[in-house]
Amino acid sequence: MQKNLVIVESPAKAKTIEKFLGKDYKVLSSYGHIRDLKKKEFSIDIAKNFTPDYEIPADKKTLVNTLKAEAKGANTVWLASDEDREGEAIAWHLYEVLQLKPEHARRIVFHEITKSAILNAIEHPRDIDINLVNAQQARRVLDRIVGFELSPVLWRKVKPALSAGRVQSVAVRLIVEREREIAAFKTEASYRVTALFTVPDEKGKPTEVRADLNRRIKTKAEAEAFLRACLGAEFSIEDITTRPIKKSPAPPFTTSTLQQEAARKLGYTVAQTMRVAQKLYESGLITYMRTDSVNLSNYAMQGSQEAIRHLMGERYVHPRHFHTKTKGAQEAHEAIRPTYMENASIDAAPQEKRLYELIWKRTIASQMADAELEKTTATIAISGSDDRFSAVGEIIKFDGFLRVYRESHDDDNEAEDEGHLLPPLAKGQKLEQGPITATERFSQRPPRYTEASLVRKLEELGIGRPSTYAPTISTIQQREYVEKGNREGEERSFNVLTLKDGKLRDETCVETTGAEKSKLFPTDTGTVVNDFLTEYFPDILDYNFTASVEKEFDEVADGEAQWTTIIKRFYDKFHPSVENALSVKREHKVGERLLGNDPATGRAISVKIGRFGPVVQVGTSEDEEKPRFSPLKKGQSMETITLEEAIELFKLPRTLGEFEGKTVSVGVGRFGPYVLHNKVYVSLPKTLDPMAITLDEAEALILDKRAKEAARHIKTFEEEPEMEILNGRFGPYIAYKGSNFKIPKSIVPESLDLAACMELIKGQEGKKKKTK
Repeated sequence: MQKNLVIVESPAKAKTIEKFLGKDYKVLSSYGHIRDLKKKEFSIDIAKNFTPDYEIPADKKTLVNTLKAEAKGANTVWLASDEDREGEAIAWHLYEVLQLKPEHARRIVFHEITKSAILNAIEHPRDIDINLVNAQQARRVLDRIVGFELSPVLWRKVKPALSAGRVQSVAVRLIVEREREIAAFKTEASYRVTALFTVPDEKGKPTEVRADLNRRIKTKAEAEAFLRACLGAEFSIEDITTRPIKKSPAPPFTTSTLQQEAARKLGYTVAQTMRVAQKLYESGLITYMRTDSVNLSNYAMQGSQEAIRHLMGERYVHPRHFHTKTKGAQEAHEAIRPTYMENASIDAAPQEKRLYELIWKRTIASQMADAELEKTTATIAISGSDDRFSAVGEIIKFDGFLRVYRESHDDDNEAEDEGHLLPPLAKGQKLEQGPITATERFSQRPPRYTEASLVRKLEELGIGRPSTYAPTISTIQQREYVEKGNREGEERSFNVLTLKDGKLRDETCVETTGAEKSKLFPTDTGTVVNDFLTEYFPDILDYNFTASVEKEFDEVADGEAQWTTIIKRFYDKFHPSVENALSVKREHKVGERLLGNDPATGRAISVKIGRFGPVVQVGTSEDEEKPRFSPLKKGQSMETITLEEAIELFKLPRTLGEFEGKTVSVGVGRFGPYVLHNKVYVSLPKTLDPMAITLDEAEALILDKRAKEAARHIKTFEEEPEMEILNGRFGPYIAYKGSNFKIPKSIVPESLDLAACMELIKGQEGKKKKTK
């Protein structure tokens, strides 16, 4: 009989923990939740005070039977799932399903997978915290109610197969509203004036000092007038101020700040960061990665200080205690940090190594001395004018934590003069005038969200918790309400006025503006769904309401509120809104916009969400002639498409001519533009415009597809029509009755006969059975 059974939620975590425990302990994984709400049913009994109806999924039944048998044979079962609400719920479900007895079951938690942490947890077990379990149940039940009741409304009012979630809908609203702010933004021009002056340096050699005018000039005429006034003017140092500046390090990482910095510094997506961090945690290399605490344990602080002393010296050591400002911080008791601070790097895969080093640097920097800088500002007077130029120099006197780490920001505009020292200047000193330039600049529109900046915004609003940020951002993209993409910038001309050697030069220059990389854009479907939900379910889309629900979940976790009371209060208000939305009859489909009339036929032209996405429609269902439809082209939007652009879409399909006695046409479908010949479709590459493609180009595409298709089929068998040898992405393989079978590299595919193929198939099927 096994004395101790330890159950964790992941096999990687089980493998690491098993190293620290002796032969009296067996460690198994539950592979996440072993029980959940039924997938295709509502699974909540409203009449019985919102009782959830849990089931063991079919793919978990064998595992549950194994865990039951192992638990029966053990003296003590240790439930060692993660220490957040989700982990507590996993432990509770295990306790219930495995029918454990209190005297034989122990709940243990730890925020790092080290030998000392595991042994300490076993020495200090506790009971399952039912308040944490209920907080998780409350979130699960509320989200199920919203999803199951809202989705059918969207199917009927917008389009089939749509779904809605509570936190996801608010995230989409943020992105839609930002897009509309950008569309409504009116840029304003002004002139930034910069001057270069020549002064002697410490050795008497001439050196340049750059200075900016202390105001922006609104118009070109004013800028010209200012520059002309500078002709013959004298420039002198009116005042010099020098002041010390201290910069303090950022706190250690929370889930949110790790996701943001990994995006900025490493280019990781939010989901990628969490996946890599999970691997590091389960390998015992970092502490638990779902936390909104910035606190460090005494052990971590001492380890950091020893590492700093060893690497940089005593002067760089500055112990700091950080306190969590996020209201309701509860997910874990410590920030994300390396488990052993003496390890500045690890031997691991490149992604894991880079993230680990980022965490190590941030943790070490948090316990280091302030950076000491000196900032010098010289004010330059202009004779006969009230305007002033300012020259700024800044040098680092002591680098402190900057030696290890600099925090990034979403819109990094590092001070241009940082690290630049001004030459020696004296009050009253005359300056030799160099070129003075007035450059037309433009006010910047609000930036689109990146994954990192969206996480920060959700956290600011109190929406979601560390465990929900990554799933929320992944879900809104999977549902195609939001897409992450790049946009090429547009060329913009700007004016530059330069005063040099007593002459004023007027130039027009060109720059690229508005380029976007890895930004979040709302899709037309996302915009229409957002507008519909905002109109009929304002509470669900309200930022304050969503944040207040999170606070109520926190109260449940703290034992200050009953979860069923919160759900009932919500349901009593929400359910009537659903019934009202279903009963409302509208003249036009949700999101439909009338563009005008077709000049040729007079029929109405509108844009709306169709079964497969946004479409332009000519005519209505009430017309004698059937309506015609065309999908929007990539880059077009329902909100901005014009009547003229919509009419252009109906110039397709167009006939190009004949090839091999069959018509060749070009059209556009659900998956983009295509060439059609003899019932065979060929996708157009992005380099070819469907409105400009020639018959010769279309023929080349048709022949290229035939050649690729011929190369794909290696061999067929008349006596067994369901078997074929094909050339695939990873090499030749046998396709047989819906399954694929590898062909070893040592075998020439063309040489295989039917019997040899069957032999290979039997061998591989046999191996599959053994592994099950």
